[in-house]
Amino acid sequence: MKSYSIQEINEVINGVIYGTTSQCITATEQLEKATTSEISFIGNKKYEKFWEGSKASIAVVNEDISIEPGHNRAFIKVKNADLAMSQILALFAPPTPIFHTNIHKSANVDETAIIGEGARIGAGCYIGPKVEIGANVTIYPNVTILDECTIGKNTIIWSGTVVRERCHIGNDCIIHPNATIGADGFGFRPCSEKGLVKIPQIGNVIIGNGVEIGANTCVDRGKFSSTVLGDGCKIDNLVQIGHNSKLGKFCIMAGNSGLAGSVTLGNGVIIGGSASIKDHTTIGDGAIVGAGSGVIGDIPAGKTMLGYPAVEARDALKQWAILKRLVGESKK
Repeated sequence: MKSYSIQEINEVINGVIYGTTSQCITATEQLEKATTSEISFIGNKKYEKFWEGSKASIAVVNEDISIEPGHNRAFIKVKNADLAMSQILALFAPPTPIFHTNIHKSANVDETAIIGEGARIGAGCYIGPKVEIGANVTIYPNVTILDECTIGKNTIIWSGTVVRERCHIGNDCIIHPNATIGADGFGFRPCSEKGLVKIPQIGNVIIGNGVEIGANTCVDRGKFSSTVLGDGCKIDNLVQIGHNSKLGKFCIMAGNSGLAGSVTLGNGVIIGGSASIKDHTTIGDGAIVGAGSGVIGDIPAGKTMLGYPAVEARDALKQWAILKRLVGESKK
């Protein structure tokens, strides 16, 4: 079992210790559930009230926390408790699944594939012709990577993921279980003789460096050219990214949100959970789309949008307040 003193923990996060405790820490936990051997955190003053009832011996706290730690308890004050806790969680992270050999004997690796130094390929994987796997890539069991794909160095691909032909994934990415990269875009046209005619989807997907894609998320290939995810994008579980969409750097899409085809997101755009974006829409740098919103038109950079259809947040709040008042008056 891993165990750290408060001094050893503080060497990692470089905070300031307030109070004293000799208790060694063996795990992390939220305030209400923590035991004396577990470290917790207080990232907002509104949670100060839970400290007295908590059994945690140590908490990582923001600098503005005003309460005292108490007898045989201590705080480590930092500028950002959330970021500091991410470092502490890494200390206590359990080991990842074991590879007894770099390439499992049941993996089917085409003879034309290029496998980088230190790459690991789990049981039941299929690596197709002319695939290039970078150095120190980890591919967990039952992943399929089809012809002519490239996977950048240090990338991790979890079980059940399918990367279809000619798609490219950058360095230091994480693809979570059962994601699908490069499925056909949703392209059909009505025909009086044949009904709905499928439009061939002959493009691909290009994913930048440091991108994380959640479980069961789908990134469709372009009808022509590429669907593109810029460096540092973070995509939650159960997200749909339509064909020929283009995301700038460091975009965030929360769970159950979706982009229709040919949507363009600038850098640093945030899409809330279950939000839907109409096809051929452009959302400017730093814009925010609130959860559950429906975007049917372009959004300028820096705007915050809410509602269905989405309007500027302050207008949406005014509309909801008026509607609430009208409903209240109708009940009198």
